[in-house]
Amino acid sequence: MSKSKVYFTNLRTRPSVNLLKKLENLVVRAGIDTIDFSKKIVALKIHFGEPGNLAYLRPNYAARIVKYLKSKDAVPFLTDCNTLYWGRRANAPSHLEAAFENGFNPLATDCPVIIADGIKGTDYHEIEVNLELCKTAKIGSAIADSDVIITLNHFKGHELTGFGGALKNLGMGCASVGGKLFLHSGSSPKIYEKNCTGCRVCEKYCAYGAIKVGKDKIAHIDYEKCTGCGQCVAVCQYDASRVVWQSSSEKACKRISEYAFAVVRDKPSFHISFIMNVSPDCDCWDSNDYPIVPDLGIAASFDPVALDQACADMVTAAPALPGSKIFDNQSKKDYRGEDKFRHAHPDTFWQSGIEHAVKIGLGNSEYELVSI
Repeated sequence: MSKSKVYFTNLRTRPSVNLLKKLENLVVRAGIDTIDFSKKIVALKIHFGEPGNLAYLRPNYAARIVKYLKSKDAVPFLTDCNTLYWGRRANAPSHLEAAFENGFNPLATDCPVIIADGIKGTDYHEIEVNLELCKTAKIGSAIADSDVIITLNHFKGHELTGFGGALKNLGMGCASVGGKLFLHSGSSPKIYEKNCTGCRVCEKYCAYGAIKVGKDKIAHIDYEKCTGCGQCVAVCQYDASRVVWQSSSEKACKRISEYAFAVVRDKPSFHISFIMNVSPDCDCWDSNDYPIVPDLGIAASFDPVALDQACADMVTAAPALPGSKIFDNQSKKDYRGEDKFRHAHPDTFWQSGIEHAVKIGLGNSEYELVSI
């Protein structure tokens, strides 16, 4: 298999060429105009960001891609699916309010915002793939019904998959709530009793009634009800609720690759990753930690696998930022050349998703980086 091309532009600008112009130049050089957009419904898959988190992509970038697509007579819309955990994006009305609050609205982006899996996450198409871990994939209907998929990916760390890029935006992001249940299964949290204060916050926010604080003032998980969504981990202020990812990260990454395969199967797709504000955790959190590496640039490719590999390699080569979660303040070690995502989340193994995506024919991990 020949190497896939990944196009890259740094973030240097001049008065006549700002970042929005550089973004448009990048996607054109990468060949986006070889796709027939005329009269086609184009799903622009993006993470709108949990309100309170400020690391998510600026809506200006989406607006620029929308403008380009409309010049090609396309019919674009911005989209995401509802979340499995209980938050501001767990149902379509709240999800839309959150998206609008963060600037993803028709006034700012000049296109509709559609929650792909409906009001409560039950509107999906079951796409047959017959792969190793997944026979069918539950994909949000609005995404499954679209003619073209374009992903706008904030490349950053992730507590389950190591990092979130094109594959995760496709596989996890396009899954309906039921699909996310499948992708998370096996990722069950554990209560570290010595840290638990019995505050009942996890009990309050568990959407499935799986956690109860007992007479011993310790939270207990009913694993018959637990979906592994991680909400209890997100709200626990005492590091008592933890997800044991080691055995499940690899499986989750592989399942996500198979869901990504289902999303782009039999339709044109194009992928853009923004390697900036590389926070250690997902934009699903209602806060964002200090970036682990400097802002690096924007990359684009038809191949989501090569794109993720190239972005991961660039983050590996970059120095860790002083003061970040992974920087060693005592030795001043900046981990240049080391896997930053494994340092941020030692129990994750993102490489398994890349390897599996290659195995199932989704893309190629060998790439040629073309700087423009």
